[in-house]
Amino acid sequence: MSMRTVSLTLSFCISINMASQAVENWDQFRGPGEHGQTETKGLPTEWGEDKNVAWKTPVEGKAWSSPVVWGNRVWITNANPKGTELSVVCLDKSNGKVLYDKLLWKVEKPQFCHAFNSYASPTPVLENGLVYLTFGSPYTACLKASDGEVIWKRTDFTCDHFRGAGSSPILYKDFLILNFDGADHQFVVAMDKKTGKTIWNTPRSVDYRDLDANGKPKRGGDMRKAYGTPLIVKTAEGRDLLVSAGAMALYGYEPMTGKELWRVETIGIHSTSCRPVAGHGLVYATMGFSKGLLLAVRPDGKGHVNKSHVAWQYNKAAPKKPSVLLHGDLLFMIDDGGVAACLDAKTGGEIWKERIGGNFSASPILADGRIYLFDENGKGTVIAAEKTFKVISSNELEAGCMGSPAVSGDLLIVRTKKALYGIRTR
Repeated sequence: MSMRTVSLTLSFCISINMASQAVENWDQFRGPGEHGQTETKGLPTEWGEDKNVAWKTPVEGKAWSSPVVWGNRVWITNANPKGTELSVVCLDKSNGKVLYDKLLWKVEKPQFCHAFNSYASPTPVLENGLVYLTFGSPYTACLKASDGEVIWKRTDFTCDHFRGAGSSPILYKDFLILNFDGADHQFVVAMDKKTGKTIWNTPRSVDYRDLDANGKPKRGGDMRKAYGTPLIVKTAEGRDLLVSAGAMALYGYEPMTGKELWRVETIGIHSTSCRPVAGHGLVYATMGFSKGLLLAVRPDGKGHVNKSHVAWQYNKAAPKKPSVLLHGDLLFMIDDGGVAACLDAKTGGEIWKERIGGNFSASPILADGRIYLFDENGKGTVIAAEKTFKVISSNELEAGCMGSPAVSGDLLIVRTKKALYGIRTR
């Protein structure tokens, strides 16, 4: 066998292994591609409490973080309803058995958390052998995946989350990057993923224009709050860019230094909990709890780029909490009130808009040309990822979803308010 043949064979095997790993591991909020999609085929389109449920594990407490998967293990964070106990749970993916349920931190005086939110809403991020997780300002840590042993932790961040934390961490090279957008402080921080030490800390630069005559924030700080998760994108020039949505602005940062490169301001349209997606030379980000707004932004600007780099915007059925899906030339979304829409990703033109019903917080996922939508009451709807609206199936579980589902192989992993499910076609 020639060296060239060996090299090609090795490359092919590595490619197959990486593809297999990508399908099996769901390592962060919205999965390995950071966009809510998987190449997996054969996921079930029908399920119920007595149909296609491979396993079901009750989960005590109140927590809206999404499940993440590495190898044969699934992780979720958890908290008691009062927020005094913060924990991590690891399960066997094959049968749902709890491998460990570890109390990580006790909070003597938890911050206020709105009843709609939870004290464990941010989703962990994984790499081989390690689990990185956060509960916002009270606790951020790196754990050994094998047994949950704490490698390092941070309990010193100051941020009044006001209505609870929601931003999930991401990994970039040797950094763990996290948004903190509170009523008092708003910043993005990069930590050394090996030690937890701060590498850079960049305050948000936007003027919120929300101070009253006494110099205090109106509405107690809502106009400064955000719950979004950042995204690394590649610009046309080939450089990495950190895109991060805060309250009243979408920002582009240099990820190695934290330097702000540009921002799009959305004064009056505040907050977000969605994660952006990127494609076609654009970044798509939804902004606003008071009024949903979807922006398509060219990510190569400098300074204040509202007039120069916003390609188009859409507000008819733009979600406030569920993130959007980019599939080819199409953008799909479900707004908080159950209206689904499909747009032309290049122009923003509306192709269709249909009411599915229900209320939504979970981000949709896409697999094998199908979009999976999970509402807050237990309904799971599967629709076609096509230019023509088509409902494939409608299903029910006993409780609804606040966190987003994960996929590993042919297993659909769904966290409801009461349990974690492994759903597989039987």
